Amino acid sequence: MFNLEKYNNSAALITKNEVWSYKKLLDISKEIERVIEKRSLVFILTSNHPASVAFYIACLNNDIVPAMIDTELDEALLVKLIKIYNPQYLWVPKNLTDSFSSYKEVLNINDYFLLNTGNPHYLLNEDLALLVTTSGSTGSPKFVRLSYENLLSNTNSIIQYLDINEKERSITNLPMNYVYGLSIINTHLYAGASLVVTDTTLFQKEFWQLFKEHEVTNFGGVPYTFAMLEKMRFFRMKLPHLKTITQAGGKLNPELHRKFAEYAQKENKRFFVMYGASEATARMGYLPFERSLEKCGSMGIAIPGGSFSLVDESGNAIDDIEKVGELVYRGKNVMMGYAQTASDLKNGDETGGCLYTGDIAKRDVDGFYTIVGRKSRFLKMFGKRTNLEEIEFILKEHFKVEFACGGIDNKLYVFVTDHAIEKTISPYLSEKLKLHPSAIKPIFIESIPKSSSGKILYSSLKNYYEEV
Repeated sequence: MFNLEKYNNSAALITKNEVWSYKKLLDISKEIERVIEKRSLVFILTSNHPASVAFYIACLNNDIVPAMIDTELDEALLVKLIKIYNPQYLWVPKNLTDSFSSYKEVLNINDYFLLNTGNPHYLLNEDLALLVTTSGSTGSPKFVRLSYENLLSNTNSIIQYLDINEKERSITNLPMNYVYGLSIINTHLYAGASLVVTDTTLFQKEFWQLFKEHEVTNFGGVPYTFAMLEKMRFFRMKLPHLKTITQAGGKLNPELHRKFAEYAQKENKRFFVMYGASEATARMGYLPFERSLEKCGSMGIAIPGGSFSLVDESGNAIDDIEKVGELVYRGKNVMMGYAQTASDLKNGDETGGCLYTGDIAKRDVDGFYTIVGRKSRFLKMFGKRTNLEEIEFILKEHFKVEFACGGIDNKLYVFVTDHAIEKTISPYLSEKLKLHPSAIKPIFIESIPKSSSGKILYSSLKNYYEEV
């Protein structure tokens, strides 16, 4: 997928202390090719570390299938995933190797270790390129199956509308296991650009020192990122090399949208609001920066090569302007399908390039789309899509009582009928999901409202939500 020879001695990955050229990535790719059989399944415990990025690139270039796993995932949940999928190898940072001492070490590169699990090879579909999680925090066994065509199609589309070339330089302020963060890696290394690789956050002085020292030209963030940037007085920062700012991971507050669009216009920069999902590799839609102020609140139009439409509850097409319906996307970047067991990895394309997004949207007279709600039970928790059903399952499995979960973006409400465990819910979920406790609100309720057929009436629980 990546033409590493073409860019040879150009800078690919830049860290605080060193520069990894494209040639170094190529050398690592050849080393990986010698020790891992083609069509092996590898779990990458990802981090914003050059060895994590280099190994991912090597997998895609050598017909090896990586599954992207968050290094912060609870150990018990990780062990559960390994038992379900039986990967042949793990790529893990040094600080986690003790957890897998029974596996054989094959090689190590810059504090990352390749471990052979001893699991036998099994059939993987020939088109399968990558596995990404649908909900990175819960340890769900559900993966999105992406093909080589999915990756190439989406990478080329994003490069086209963002105009990414060899002169661009981004920074890893988003996690690598998150499709938005991964798409930044894909597009920049495919185009011969460079990445400043750091595990520091935008709350740290070192992050901005690297940002300025290495003349970063673009960066991306989720809605939480932009809320924090405003509080940090980002608009007063002197960033002369910064040309492009991108936003995805959930709908941005319209007021914040307007402020960043006005800032970009004033400072002669480009601000793109985007829309996507793991099931579409990364991006499905974007708002051209020239229309960012005019169409404030909108997520825009379909990416090059893709198309949007709206359907009603019966599946009939909606052609009327400003009428809401479920947003449907079609494009070559739509996933092959889901996997929930190892046997699913032999399956081929099951979507036909069509994705019913579960988002409710409307279309204006100019053909621009605005998301107005969600059909399915998901939250965007600080940019990460979180499946409420999976959280209910985790809670029930641990506490052995019934739960109901709901909420709004960045605020999870957990309803429980057992008063005795109410105070233990937030610490437990905070540890499991790696969320700040302030994002979790347990609520004692006498009884969970249900319909006559026994289904939970989630709409009734909204009366308990606080305005946030």
